[in-house]
Amino acid sequence: MTALGDLLKSRIAKTGPIALSDYMAECLLHPQHGYYATRDPFGTTGDFITAPEISQMFGELLGLCLAQAWIDQGQPAAFKLAEIGPGRGTLMADLLRATKAVPGFHAAMQVHFIEASPLLRAKQAEAVPDATWHDEVSSLPDAPLYIVANEFFDALPIRQFTRDAAGWREHMIGLQDDKLTLGLSAPAPIDALEHRLDDTKSGDIVEVCPALSGITAQIGQRIGEHGGAALIIDYGDWRSLGDTFQALTGHAVADPLAAPGLADLTAHVDFEAISTAAAPAAFTRLTTQGMFLERLGIANRAQMLAQKLSGDALDQHIAAHRRLTHPAEMGELFKVIGLHPKDSPPLPGFIHDA
Repeated sequence: MTALGDLLKSRIAKTGPIALSDYMAECLLHPQHGYYATRDPFGTTGDFITAPEISQMFGELLGLCLAQAWIDQGQPAAFKLAEIGPGRGTLMADLLRATKAVPGFHAAMQVHFIEASPLLRAKQAEAVPDATWHDEVSSLPDAPLYIVANEFFDALPIRQFTRDAAGWREHMIGLQDDKLTLGLSAPAPIDALEHRLDDTKSGDIVEVCPALSGITAQIGQRIGEHGGAALIIDYGDWRSLGDTFQALTGHAVADPLAAPGLADLTAHVDFEAISTAAAPAAFTRLTTQGMFLERLGIANRAQMLAQKLSGDALDQHIAAHRRLTHPAEMGELFKVIGLHPKDSPPLPGFIHDA
C-alpha cells in the first residue's frame, strides 16, 4: 500500500467509508501524495497520451477553429485565450503557431492557463512562456473568452450511484480485512437524480460529477455575457449510464484501489450535464472527435505534412492521423461540444446547434 493509501485507511477506520468523489480527489490532488502533484503523467514515458501529444495537427485545427469564431464575432480588440487542464502546454503551443497568420489575432489575445499543479506549470512555462496562470476559471478577467478543455473533465471526481427499489445507493470506499474496498450505502432518494428515474431501472449505475456544473457555468456565463467560444473534448457521451470509473498506469488499465496516488483515475464525461450548465451560452450538437477533425480539414493537413516526410516519420504520421480520427481508436470514443454566444454563429466543425 502507498503512503496515501495508509492515510486513507486510517481516515476510514476513524470516520467510516468515504464517497468515491472524496477518494478520487485525494488520489489525484493530495498536495504531497496526489497523482498530479507528484509527476508528469503525459506521453510515452507516462501513464497516458493525449491528442496534442499524438500530433501537432490536433492543436493546429483547434486553434484555427477558435480563430474563425473570433472573426465571426467581429474580431474583439482584446480577448483571453485560455486552456483549462493544459498538460505540458503542447496544445496551446501548436494553437499559437497555427494562428500566427490570422491578422490581428495574436495582437488582441492574452494567453491564460488554468492549472493547479506546480510541476505542470513549470512544463507549460517552457512551451508558452508568456502565459498567465490561474488555479480556477473564476479568477479569469472579465473579457471575451476563447477557451479549450481537452481531457480535463474526465479527471474531475465523480459520485457513483446504483439504483434499487428503495432509491439510490452511493458507491463508497471502505475497509475490509485492512484493505480498501468498494461498497454501497443504504438506499436513499437523491434530488440530483430525480430526473433519471424515467430512463433507468433497478441495478443501473449513474455517475454525477459535482464540480462539472460549476466550472461549466462559469465558462458559459463569461461567453454569454462577454462573447467568445469554448471547445470541450473528452471521452464520454450525452448522458451518464453505467460504471466508467477506471485507473490507468503505464498505458494500461489498473485496479483503482491498489495504489492510491500512483495511478490516474478517470470517468466518462456527461455532455448533457455540460450543455445544461452552459447557459446563457448556446451549445452545439455533440459530435465525435473524428468527424469534428475531418470537418476542420485534418485530411488535407495530414497530406500537406506527409509531403515532407518519409520512412519511419511518415509511418508515425499516418498512424497519428488514424489514431485521432478512426472510429476504432480515438475518433469515436472522444466527443466534442462547442459553446458560443446565442447571437453568434456556431463554431466551425459542427453541423448546427442542438
